[in-house]
Amino acid sequence: MNAKKMTLAFFVLILCMSSLLALGASAEEQPAGTVKTDAETAAELGLLLGDGNGVNETYLAKKSTRLQAAIISLRLQGLLDEALAYTGTGNFSDASQVGSSNQAVLAYLRNHPELGWSGTGNGKFGPAAGITSQQLYKVLLEIAGFKQDQDFTYAETEPFAAGKGLKQIAGTASLTNAHIATALVEALNVPASGGASLFAQLQTKGVIAASAALPDDQILLASSDKLGTFFTDRNGRTLYFFTKDAEDPNACKDQCLANWPIFYAEDLQIPGQLNPDDFSVLTRADGTKQTTYKGWPLYYFVKDMAAGDVLGEAVGGVWFVAKSDYAVMLGTSSKLGNYLTDDEGRTLYYFDKDTPQTSACEGTCLANWPAYEAAGASTISTLPASDIGSITRSDGTKQTTYKGYPLYYFVKDVKHGDVLGQNVNEVWFVVDPAKFTGTTAPEVKTYRIDMKEFSFGTEPLTVEAGSKIIFTNFDDMKHNAVALDGSFETPLLAKGESHTVTLDKAGTYNYFCEPHKQFMTGQIIVK
Repeated sequence: MNAKKMTLAFFVLILCMSSLLALGASAEEQPAGTVKTDAETAAELGLLLGDGNGVNETYLAKKSTRLQAAIISLRLQGLLDEALAYTGTGNFSDASQVGSSNQAVLAYLRNHPELGWSGTGNGKFGPAAGITSQQLYKVLLEIAGFKQDQDFTYAETEPFAAGKGLKQIAGTASLTNAHIATALVEALNVPASGGASLFAQLQTKGVIAASAALPDDQILLASSDKLGTFFTDRNGRTLYFFTKDAEDPNACKDQCLANWPIFYAEDLQIPGQLNPDDFSVLTRADGTKQTTYKGWPLYYFVKDMAAGDVLGEAVGGVWFVAKSDYAVMLGTSSKLGNYLTDDEGRTLYYFDKDTPQTSACEGTCLANWPAYEAAGASTISTLPASDIGSITRSDGTKQTTYKGYPLYYFVKDVKHGDVLGQNVNEVWFVVDPAKFTGTTAPEVKTYRIDMKEFSFGTEPLTVEAGSKIIFTNFDDMKHNAVALDGSFETPLLAKGESHTVTLDKAGTYNYFCEPHKQFMTGQIIVK
């Protein structure tokens, strides 16, 4: 080949490689443009100032007080400086509980009853008392221009607030500063009585800088008795996960996308309990961008017409509302069908040598097949919550189970949708919830010892060698079981927790509960 042909071939090769790289990048996730929590936005806009260390986790975890809520309400109305400088007479009888500057604030509130801070009765304000969501929403509604006993009654505060988009902290009896942050940011989109949003109203008053802007969209949390807590956008429209995205994030295309439009926000506002790092942006094969959560692209359903509609739930067995707390999710493979994943789409497996409530995977096996412990508690609506359980392993750690069988990861699965553990050594398999009925391992006899009323029972337990003995605690106090000869020892079990031991050798095993060993003893006879 001459030099010109070699140069041309090299150029073509570079173009091909560039095209392949571009195709690969089209399905890759990138960090989201800007993702802020409610607390971050409230602090940036000057709505929440924090204490001496700013708006940090410690501050957000603190209980909110009536005085703090009153100061925030004055700030939002542009009246705080006037209140701090107030020198009028007359004050609440418990004003001495606060510093001099806050005493001026209390005096200002006492002499301006139209602001709605009339006190707790008997001339007291109760500055350190907690505040409820009903009380805070009343204040925010009045700041937006709605009047109690004119637009709403106090008893109807929360239903009226929900109609204006204020519901994220509804029903909370004692607010923390994190709740305050959520309600403040939530209120910015409320249409004020004059027509403009509260955000625009506060900008006009100079409370919020004229240059400030709200994020493109928000993730809000809605809930229902059937589905629990799930994601919506700023307008209350439900967001969904698609199980086929586990294998290919571009699985939904053409007519599918017409029925399930993508959700995307360059700048996103999220509730404080969510982690900004869990949100990313997917560049799809057609170049469009889509917001993802824990690797799952987010979609709408075209038939959801009103806020709170969840008509897309379980459609085709592959569409489910987006949540932050799934104990298990579902992935769909073109070859394997449906299979269980964790909340980030990482494949879960069962070990065919396991028996109910017992793991046969230890040592090197466990290094290659790490035990899965769910952080969340929700399940998809087609999966009974009772199918998800937990065992305590021999080292005291927890492992999540499906229909009583332990669940595992595979160490070589490194990304969303990997199923490299399927059929390894013909004993490791994905879990298809519609087909899974258990393992093929012969089930050994199982016996139960109930720790109840500070007793293991009155009679010795006689079992066959190799049997499983499950200790379960039914008392409020923690118990364990420790063999006198050291042959077994369970961890301390809280109420409702279980632990399994296996005794392979014939003999008599006397044991006791370590915290209550003077009177809580038992005996197992192995034949």
